[in-house]
Amino acid sequence: MKQQDTKTDSSELIGRRKPRRRGWTVFNLKVIGAIFMFLSVASVTLVPAMFGGDITKDMTALSVAMICEIVSWCAIPIYAWLLFDGYRHTHSRWMYLLQLLVLAIVCEVPYDKVTSGKYVDLNSQNPVFGLLIALIVIAAFDWIKRRYEGAMQYVLMVVLAIIGLLWNLMLHIGLRQGVMNVGTITLAFVLIFYLMNKRENTMMITAGLMGAVSFIAPAVGVAFLHYRRDELGYKHAWTKWVFYALYPLMLLIGMAV
Repeated sequence: MKQQDTKTDSSELIGRRKPRRRGWTVFNLKVIGAIFMFLSVASVTLVPAMFGGDITKDMTALSVAMICEIVSWCAIPIYAWLLFDGYRHTHSRWMYLLQLLVLAIVCEVPYDKVTSGKYVDLNSQNPVFGLLIALIVIAAFDWIKRRYEGAMQYVLMVVLAIIGLLWNLMLHIGLRQGVMNVGTITLAFVLIFYLMNKRENTMMITAGLMGAVSFIAPAVGVAFLHYRRDELGYKHAWTKWVFYALYPLMLLIGMAV
């Protein structure tokens, strides 16, 4: 009887769920990122509409627009992390790349219209292209790791990272206010997460420092990541597709304002 009781107690103990770690799920992070992203769109659409159009002649309106834009940069490390996290968990990296490519192409015309008033503007490309470039770079890193060892591996990875940065700079990916190149900063964060993800504290400190030297706001986004947990948090399987549609929907609403 004692042995039977012991077995029963053990099975009950094994069947218990471990208490969930508190923190932001992937769903929570996507909602937070979307809110910050909305502020970027609002800074060039809703704010001017609220203040009667030309905000360059109104210091209050200009200040509100600038604050919205700067706060929106908190989203950069959040989306960089979501990209890296999606990359390491996806079942098909080619499909993941294709989805980002389609999203970037769909967003480009409304992004140009919202940011510059033109349907085609080469002075700034939408930030989804920055995520796409970062995805290509880390996928190429994995390819290099499988085929090269030693110094050659590191040399090729450095060269590839530089090429990725140059793509962002030359193509003006996510260039905001002429000073913030969102694509470049996104790639930097993705590389930090990719290279340091096995050393949590070092990764978060490095990302925080990166955010601090990138006009402070991205460091706030890193703070949100510090309290994340490795859980999707979706109630429905189709929820992730809603987030794919959010940015182009925001841009389309911005065009209509």
